[in-house]
Amino acid sequence: MKPRIDFYTASPDALKAMIALETAVSKLPLEKNLIELVKLRASQINGCAFCIDMHTADAIKGGETPRRLFAVTAWREAPFFTDRERAALAWTESMTLVSQTHAPDEDYEMATAQFSPKEMIDLTVAITTINAWNRLAIGFRKMPQADQ
Repeated sequence: MKPRIDFYTASPDALKAMIALETAVSKLPLEKNLIELVKLRASQINGCAFCIDMHTADAIKGGETPRRLFAVTAWREAPFFTDRERAALAWTESMTLVSQTHAPDEDYEMATAQFSPKEMIDLTVAITTINAWNRLAIGFRKMPQADQ
């Protein structure tokens, strides 16, 4: 695929806002490894190669195991995730596919059993943010760097 517009240079003000949002998400008091799993899962659903590459690497740097990362696509069947992580992954899928799922009560109830109201908002903002990044990266064909 051929890269399209470099969104960082084409609209610095828009990207400044996105970076500020990402910075705010990084400061939320949710577990960093949980946020990386959420970012990875949303990126997998959206098919964002750039973000999958980035968040897999970030998760490993943060201490995540390759085994768990490989299993994120099949998290429902894999025994490697906590109830809290499962709730976050289910909510991620619901929010990422919201036009199809309409945020079902089952996923909401699973999430609210694990997350406080503030954490639910924080988690949803994190999901929303990675979905926005995915749309930029996919729409403008931002590619991960190939190994040299």
